[in-house]
Parts: sequence; structure tokens; C-alpha cells
Amino acid sequence: MKKFLFKISFYIFGIIAVLLFLGTYADGNTDDNYMHFTGPKPSNMILGDSRGVQAVVPDILDQKFKDRKFSNFAFNIADSPYGKVYFEAIKKKIDPDTKNGIFILTVDPWNLSINKDIKTEKEYAENNSALADMHFYDVNPNYEYLFKHFSKTWFYIYRDREEVGKSNTFLHKNGWMEVTVNVHPDSIGKREVKKVKEYGDFAKTQKMSQYRLEAFENTIKYLKNKGSVYIVRIPGSKRIMDIENSYSPDFSKRIDDIAKKNNVKFFDFSPKYNDYIYTDGNHMYKESGKVFTSQIADSISLNTSIRKN
Repeated sequence: MKKFLFKISFYIFGIIAVLLFLGTYADGNTDDNYMHFTGPKPSNMILGDSRGVQAVVPDILDQKFKDRKFSNFAFNIADSPYGKVYFEAIKKKIDPDTKNGIFILTVDPWNLSINKDIKTEKEYAENNSALADMHFYDVNPNYEYLFKHFSKTWFYIYRDREEVGKSNTFLHKNGWMEVTVNVHPDSIGKREVKKVKEYGDFAKTQKMSQYRLEAFENTIKYLKNKGSVYIVRIPGSKRIMDIENSYSPDFSKRIDDIAKKNNVKFFDFSPKYNDYIYTDGNHMYKESGKVFTSQIADSISLNTSIRKN
């Protein structure tokens, strides 16, 4: 028995060693979330859902504001709607010594809504996200994340590493998701048709949530103690905005009221939806995102004492 245990221990240690080795290759190709859980802890953050993770480019903000490094900590409407789970994750992610940070909170009706059939917090979708059970947000490699939330064989981590080539949805170290797709009008049109159908159906099952609005406000209050907070409404295409405005006609007013109540700035870009290109009607194309991010920086500088480079 002792010989058997001795031999099997070598086998187990061998497997562990291989996994540890493969984990060192985890990067922006691994999945759509992994890089959000690697360090260092930021003092300047972008928050929100998939619109925010694609449309707000930290590199542009780094160029605009002197001696600052921004981290995009936006995910998607399933993982990071405003609520307790996201709020607690933000507190774990942020540099605890932050005192003069810049925080850009992106909003749309969907990350402040819940399904009409949900009765208790236990049923919220984000309870199944990595944000609900992760402890470490600033280590690389992050083996906790890989063991808990990478469901494929780890050999895929090595096979799909950035060194071989960036994926079409590449998550940069600073948290920005770079989406590379065909933006010929015909291709965009086909994707938009699907997205309009998806959100048209989605609007029928959702309702604005007082729980999420209160969590959003609590997030603002928490971050105000660590710096300056700016709320940004990111637009979609006209057809997507028509759905949103039908779903929640007073959305921008409600957000503006929250901003005024908490003495923070709200930049509503939703009326300017025609100024940008979208990959699918809902998400801004990366080149438009760079322009959009620059406009956010300009808005911050024009409305506050914070100055650009």
C-alpha cells in the first residue's frame, strides 16, 4: 500500500505541475473574463456591462489624464448588473488606498433591471458569476479563477495563447475587450437584426429594479469617498435605442436625478447614437469606442477641475 501511495503521489504531483505550467499561459484569449481577475489593483476604474467593456478604452484615458492608469472592470448584464455581488467585487478589486481616483460608471436600462419572474435575491443571475465567489483579483496567473471557472481542458490555455494570435474577443490586461469583426454594412445589418430581436424579447421579460437602482447609488457613494464619480450612458444604434426608450422612457431623467442627488456628473450620450459605428447595434465598434472614450475624457475635463495632459 505504501509503495502504491508513493507511486500515485508522483502521478498527482506531476498533474499539478503540468496544470501550474499551463496556467502561466492564461491571457486575454483564455476567456472573456480572466484578465479582470489579474493585478494590479487599480485606483481609476470603468464599470458597467458589455457596452462599457467594449466602448471605453483605458489606453485613451491613460493618454488623456496625466499619471493615471485606468482599468476597465465592466463585464456583461448577466455577471455585472449593479447589485450586491458587483458592489462587493468592486471593493475587492480597487486599490484600498485610493483617495483621488476617477470612476466612470456606465449605465443602460438593462444593467439596472431584473427579470419580472424573479422573487428573491437568491435567483439573481450574477449569483452564478465568477464575481460571486472569487477572493483574488490581483494575481497573475490567477489559479483560483482557472480552477473555479475555466471549464475546458487547460491544454486549451496553451493552444489559444496570445502569442499564437489574438482572438476575435481579446481581453486586454487593462480590462478592455477588443472585438474584431467584419464591419461591412451588410455584416453589421445581419448582426443587428438578431440583436434587435433579442432585446425586443428581453424587454418583455424585464422591469426596472429598485434594488439595482439603490445598489447603483450605494456604489456611487462608496466611490465618492475614493475620488470623482462620472456616470455615462452609452448609446446603441437607433433601433436599439428605440427599444430602450420604449422600455424605460424616463431612464435618463432617473439617472440624472440620482446624479444630482449625489452631486456627481452625468454624461448622457444616448441622443448621439448616430455618431458611432456598432458591431451589432448594441456594442460600439472599437474604433468608435476610441473616439467615444476621448469624448468622455473631454466631458470630464470641461465639467470638473481634473485636467488632461
